[in-house]
Amino acid sequence: QEEGGPEAEEPLGVHHALAERASKYTKRPNVFRLQTADWRVFLFQAPTPEEMFSWISRINLVAALFSSPPFPAAVGSQRRFVRPIFPAAPSRSPPEEQHRSHEAWMERVAQELFEHQRNLPEKRGRARDLDEYRLKKEYLLYE
Repeated sequence: QEEGGPEAEEPLGVHHALAERASKYTKRPNVFRLQTADWRVFLFQAPTPEEMFSWISRINLVAALFSSPPFPAAVGSQRRFVRPIFPAAPSRSPPEEQHRSHEAWMERVAQELFEHQRNLPEKRGRARDLDEYRLKKEYLLYE
């Protein structure tokens, strides 16, 4: 196909992405999944397990190098859960600083998940409250 034509391929950004073995996918061997910052999921198959793990580690390394710390979520007058915004620009921080920032982020997310699970919504609560709880829990577990 001609570049820019109707079937031109769009590059896949890996900032804030995660590659991992697709353990629940059993139709083919050596399959790994890539989940992007916007939660799209792609499945890839490698010829061997060694090559699969090589791809996973290299994708995750590049994703880490290109991922800047997230911006805080937007603040509004409603008490709705809003995911933070992941910048598309590559990080300008050195890898050591990125690592420290990532560890601090993971500690905050783990603490927030712990608090979130301690404060369950009422079983007979409003559907909106239950949905908000579920959305935030999914996000925190993914992070």
